[in-house]
Amino acid sequence: MAAKFVLKAADRGIVEQWLRSPTLPQAWGLRAKIVLASADGEGVPEMARRLETTTATVCLWRRRYLREGLAGLQTGARSGRPRRISDFETELADVIGLYLDPPERAAVLCVDEKSQIQALNRTQPILPVRPGVPARKTQDYERNGTTSFFAALEVASGKVHGRCFSRHSHVEFIAFLDSLAKTYRRREIHLSCDNYGTHKQPKVREWLAAHPRLPLHFTPTSASWLNLVERWFALITSQAIRRGSFDSVWQLERAIAKYLGHWNENAKPFRWTESARQIRNAIRHAKAIYETGH
Repeated sequence: MAAKFVLKAADRGIVEQWLRSPTLPQAWGLRAKIVLASADGEGVPEMARRLETTTATVCLWRRRYLREGLAGLQTGARSGRPRRISDFETELADVIGLYLDPPERAAVLCVDEKSQIQALNRTQPILPVRPGVPARKTQDYERNGTTSFFAALEVASGKVHGRCFSRHSHVEFIAFLDSLAKTYRRREIHLSCDNYGTHKQPKVREWLAAHPRLPLHFTPTSASWLNLVERWFALITSQAIRRGSFDSVWQLERAIAKYLGHWNENAKPFRWTESARQIRNAIRHAKAIYETGH
């Protein structure tokens, strides 16, 4: 459980003085209101709605203060004004902070879908591994339909909630969000997902507005690997889907459900092998190469 948000008494006086200043930049005013409201115990979704900002912004400045104090609220200041923080930096700080410093009494879930999984029936069984000989499989197969698998990995426990659908549009995504809301009743749930268009569709936004306890946090563009459920998809693909042979979609979905049940009986959380600083630097470096075309 994350530590309670505490605003030092001396810092409270300074922040309140900021808000009384007629020349205070608007951005600093928002940051001051966020830390004051956090210290008073207001929830993140409620605060975001009242201040007409995003949950990502609220979480960002809460963490900046807890980590760096008032200096964190003034990061990038030049000539008395804070620099503009890009969407990329906001999303990056938000997702990494969500994993390392989750909101109090809230569940953090990594959500994504593995679409168009093919039910392949191979003409010959896969030959097992032998000493000095790798596993072998025929390239001849029959296609027997597809399914799309939506999954949400709970960061704290490693358990996965999943459902199969025949399609992967915003309609199915909303149905999956409904199932999460019912599974985690009366709890605030923070959902990490990528920038796929389905996740930002107007109907999805309407659903989220009606369910403020399930805020979305988006991974930066081209950094969807930050979503831990992607690692879990790699496991189920290599251990259950790719090695299987399925006469029908029903058989494929049954194999997925069996793997899911076995996983949850023995679930363990994933652990990052690099620090938050190393992850940030790697992503910024990759983004710089991508943007310059090298």
